[in-house]
Amino acid sequence: MSQSVQQRTCALLSQLARQEGYTESLLDSVRFMRADRQWARTPVLYEPSIIIICQGSKRAFLADKMYRYDAQHYLVLSVPLPFSAETEATSEEPLLGIAIRLDVAMVARLAISELAVTAAPAGIISTPINETLAESTLRLLEALSDPLEAKVLGPARVEEICFRVLMGEQGGAVRAALTYQGHFGRIARALQRIHADWRQPLDIPHLANEAGMSVTRFHLHFKTVTQTSPIQYLKSLRLHQARLMMIRDNLTAAGAAARVGYESDSQFNREFKRLFGRSPGEEAREMKRAFELLPPEQLSGRLQAH
Repeated sequence: MSQSVQQRTCALLSQLARQEGYTESLLDSVRFMRADRQWARTPVLYEPSIIIICQGSKRAFLADKMYRYDAQHYLVLSVPLPFSAETEATSEEPLLGIAIRLDVAMVARLAISELAVTAAPAGIISTPINETLAESTLRLLEALSDPLEAKVLGPARVEEICFRVLMGEQGGAVRAALTYQGHFGRIARALQRIHADWRQPLDIPHLANEAGMSVTRFHLHFKTVTQTSPIQYLKSLRLHQARLMMIRDNLTAAGAAARVGYESDSQFNREFKRLFGRSPGEEAREMKRAFELLPPEQLSGRLQAH
């Protein structure tokens, strides 16, 4: 993006995102991002979204690939994915960005399914940002700075950004993913089911049957999309939820373990430490210290930003 657009975008975001982590905007689908310090590589779980950074940088790591998102690149996730990420930021130059939740219904309204889809679908993409998208982002931030403009103009500005992304350099891969075509679409629907029902016992053969696949093919295509197995994906999702419960709701490790379906405390502690690199107690204490000035109801969004 041009220096002028970047400066104006950063100035607005500095006002809209005053605290670290995610800050809710006047639109439910949009959140502002801020980090005032460097965050080492850590596991995260992102919902389907467009992430646009105007200052600072983040790197996402999934399997053997790295995806950079900074002032020159934006990130798109077409399915919910657990991966690891690291943040480059300082108090003098904080990371500033905006996250827009992707809505399949919006994609349908944009009639993307009527466009030719020639690229293979992708779950995560990093793409150079162009001036048109940068200017659209600035217009959205300007609208979100005023309650009336946010209500009247905000939704159309979000649609404009989604349209620019879907028609962008790698828009074909995003369109293919969001129109739920082929095997990718079946796995995307399975991921929706997992996120909706993660508290319930989930049977992999049943999920495979719902997807119209054999268990073997379901495992194969699931790993192609997420770079992990269905069991490991579900385990990661439950551990992320348990981490949030301990920090936000002050649950003990045992309480969180029981809440997310673990019958063995020792197994929960072992798998938690394997994922996050610290015991449940250590992780909860460290994250509470990092966000000690925030009220509990704000912790959910703050944690996800890192």
